[in-house]
Amino acid sequence: MSSIIKHGSAHWEGAIKTGKGTVSTQSGALNQQPYGFNTRFEGQPGTNPEELLGAAHAACFSMALSLILGDAGLTATNIDTQADVSLSKKDGGFEITSIALTLKAKVPNATQQQFAELANKAKEGCPVSKLFRAPITLDATLIG
Repeated sequence: MSSIIKHGSAHWEGAIKTGKGTVSTQSGALNQQPYGFNTRFEGQPGTNPEELLGAAHAACFSMALSLILGDAGLTATNIDTQADVSLSKKDGGFEITSIALTLKAKVPNATQQQFAELANKAKEGCPVSKLFRAPITLDATLIG
């Protein structure tokens, strides 16, 4: 299978505290959704990178679990996942220090032990979980 490439984009104008930006996705699910210092650190309306990562991780994990359940002959009635992404100040800067997945699922005929094992397998195998261990490359072009 060849690679599937999807993209998201961001536009930013101004200084960190007074500037404003927008984020968009290839699908249009987000189209110039506002974000900024105030939406990230001050609770103002708009999005922020941590909640976007959380939504992506929760969605990917839920799909991975559905696949793994199917491989075990099980089908979930529903899977609800929340990913809490922690942004912490460390060494003069900020870093994402943890992601806590909270899963609630109804899976007929699954035992608690089987469910826990399969959920952990999904956590380890989910492509977004793997992303947080992956090398990151950067191609930077200065314009002007």
